[in-house]
Amino acid sequence: MALTLAEANRVAQGALAKAADLGIKINVAVCDGGGRLLVFQRMDGAMWAGAYGSQGKAIASAAFGRPSGDLTERAEHPTFRGIVAAEGGHMFLGQGAVPIIRDGAVEGACGVGGGTGQEDEDCARAGVELL
Repeated sequence: MALTLAEANRVAQGALAKAADLGIKINVAVCDGGGRLLVFQRMDGAMWAGAYGSQGKAIASAAFGRPSGDLTERAEHPTFRGIVAAEGGHMFLGQGAVPIIRDGAVEGACGVGGGTGQEDEDCARAGVELL
């Protein structure tokens, strides 16, 4: 089963709601299992650079099937640097995204940029938990 647009929108809305609860302004990206963007939202007043961060973290989370923050320690490893380069440099190995996994298969990921790494991950997780 593939992640639907309606589901991706629900995930994004959940992340935005968590950001509002935390009093932060975020960018949220939801991608499919191949790292292709399905939904992107930017809150009024959110920093523009978070648009890149949210998408890059979502791509990394979908690619590796784990929270993007789990990859931070490996970011300087030659293999991981090579993967990021081969992918075109769009993948960010920093905290703020979680995968969407159903029935053992990675169907996508939600990435957030705009808060601290932990706030971003908390927002992403809140969105994914709505599925």
